[in-house]
Amino acid sequence: MSKRIVILGAGPTGLGSAYRLAELGYRHWDIYEKENQVGGLASSFKDQKGFTWDVGGHVIFSHYSYFDDLFEKLLENQYAELTRESWIWLLDQWVPYPFQNNIRYLPPDKIWECVLGLLNVQKSKTVHRNFKEWILGTFGQGIADCFLLPYNMKLWRYPLEDMSRDWIEERVSVVDAEKVLRNVILGEDDKGWGPNSKFKFPLYGGTGGFFSRFEPLISDHLWMEKEAIRIDVKNKEIKFADGQNVAYDFLITTIPLDRLVRIIHPLQEELIRAGSGLKYCGVCVVGIGIKQSQADSKCWVYFPEDKVPFYRVTYFSHYSPFNVPEEGYTSFICETSYSGTKQDNATSIVEDTIRGLLRTQVISDRERDQIVSQYLIQRDHAYPIPSLSRDRTLKTIQTYLMQNDIYSRGRFGAWKYEIGNMDHSVMMGVEAVDKILNDREEKTWKM
Repeated sequence: MSKRIVILGAGPTGLGSAYRLAELGYRHWDIYEKENQVGGLASSFKDQKGFTWDVGGHVIFSHYSYFDDLFEKLLENQYAELTRESWIWLLDQWVPYPFQNNIRYLPPDKIWECVLGLLNVQKSKTVHRNFKEWILGTFGQGIADCFLLPYNMKLWRYPLEDMSRDWIEERVSVVDAEKVLRNVILGEDDKGWGPNSKFKFPLYGGTGGFFSRFEPLISDHLWMEKEAIRIDVKNKEIKFADGQNVAYDFLITTIPLDRLVRIIHPLQEELIRAGSGLKYCGVCVVGIGIKQSQADSKCWVYFPEDKVPFYRVTYFSHYSPFNVPEEGYTSFICETSYSGTKQDNATSIVEDTIRGLLRTQVISDRERDQIVSQYLIQRDHAYPIPSLSRDRTLKTIQTYLMQNDIYSRGRFGAWKYEIGNMDHSVMMGVEAVDKILNDREEKTWKM
């Protein structure tokens, strides 16, 4: 084929597409990135004090042998392998994750509330119409009230009754009533649930240390600081903010769908209306670097209560000793989400975060005095929300795009949180190329 393929966005999906094209020896393609570095939401940054920071608490695990092989090839054994140790801070104490399997750590009255709620729902055959109903109908009122409802509201910043339940699968641990009771009565822990119970992490450069390895392999086709501002679907031409026009035959784009529909020409009012109905939340990421050795073996902690702003804290220096300037330093990544109607003030979120770390005993007063780095990252598109109307909206938009040889893929290009991990995102790019060149079925992305 001599068709020209253009990729917009050099995040995980765009890089997956580019790598696959280079791997196949295809020559007629280019990739354009609006920032001055690759990686997208999987980028990493190094501050002036020598601390490395990610855009949130990423870990790398996979559902695909292709991704596993690619990771091994690009990292060349320069990565750590870790066993997840994650916790929940609740009622001024530590509870192992997943919460529902470890309620024995709660005070007796709370244990009884959780067990009673769980026993009650075992008899129910109610159809769950949304995410909130699924939580209540699967786990019972006690577990829902203690953890799942407040945590998910804090994360999504969106009414849970307006969210679909169809995205859940491996994202939320379901519950085994017999196992819960066994753990309570016998005093046993159950911490190993989920596909990320073991994960990998680059030794150098944070999560971005993996995605930066793509760059030398595709550099002849990579163009940086190129923001697409208009896509002419009739003439198959892209206009960039610097005035350059580029033609394409097939377009792979990772631009968030709500933005993409606004730069398509001729303007499609139906698509714009549909795009405005897509819901999402943003994130403020606060990095805290301390001149103090990390003695804790935790990987990350969830915080469901409103006493602190963040919903999750990652013990980032635990992932790699090279995430900090040298031995004797500790770093934390703290995430606070916001919706379109609630955005935390960037001038206060750092101090609020530090006070929250003190309040939850993540750091001590002595460690507070040893803080040597404070780093703030803010991204308005962090989590695509699986709203009740999402799938209907996506069908409207994606049908039009596919009819015009536009493959919108990736975390916000596909707008499907359930396939928003890094491995999913890379594979969406790989599979889009295989579909274009060889008409192979896309297995990760579905209409």
